[in-house]
Amino acid sequence: MAGPRRHQPPLPASAPELTRRFPLPGGRACAPRRWRRCGGGAVGNAMREAGIGRLLAANLLRGFSVILTAVVPAFFWEGFTVLGTHLTWLCVCSVSVSTLNIILHLVLKPNQSSKRSSFAHKISRFLKCCMYFFMSCILFHAIIVLYGAPLIESVTETFLFAVLLSTFTTLQCLCMLGPNIQAWIRVFSKNGATSIWESSLQITTICSILGAWFGAFPIPLDWDRPWQVWPISCSLGATFGYVAGLVIAPLWIHWNRKQLTYKSR
Repeated sequence: MAGPRRHQPPLPASAPELTRRFPLPGGRACAPRRWRRCGGGAVGNAMREAGIGRLLAANLLRGFSVILTAVVPAFFWEGFTVLGTHLTWLCVCSVSVSTLNIILHLVLKPNQSSKRSSFAHKISRFLKCCMYFFMSCILFHAIIVLYGAPLIESVTETFLFAVLLSTFTTLQCLCMLGPNIQAWIRVFSKNGATSIWESSLQITTICSILGAWFGAFPIPLDWDRPWQVWPISCSLGATFGYVAGLVIAPLWIHWNRKQLTYKSR
């Protein structure tokens, strides 16, 4: 005698049926298990809001660290000012921002892979990141000279400005994406970001470079101001652009959270 007949699972529903059963904005079909990937559902929205909150807190810490670099050293260094001792401030700002970015990466781990790597692989990855950062400083230095900076005079000032730009841009890419040029190209291509952290990386990097570029406009003017000395206006412009990007990024992501759909690649 045959045993009881087991219930057979239903066949996968078609796209129109999924749209009717699990509707998403824009009429896109999405199964419940993929709500997080497609950006729909209450769980996905809650996780996204939490991610935006973490991003906002991290960016506020980054911006606050930049402000502290202009205030705290004055208590330990007599005569310290951002304009008067600008080279010292460039070093302090670069070290402070770099240290905080590395700490936040180790704590938050926004894009860390679940695969465990060996100690030798971590050392190799660290050395490669250091090499990429140094190459970025050299590249920025060459680009700045091609844009009109002194070639022989003020070499130290130009190189420290290049280090500051690399800190605002390349170091963040290394912390988030690692020494992976293909991932960098993907993130900075159209619709290439796969998380709110990568969207924030796009915005802060672009704002830093634009700020440095706009900061060069007052230099040739005959205003005879102390902040027109090379590279004070450019470094201040890059710093203001970086801080502005830190503020704009979470606000822009929150404002466009319903339109942003991060699909895994």
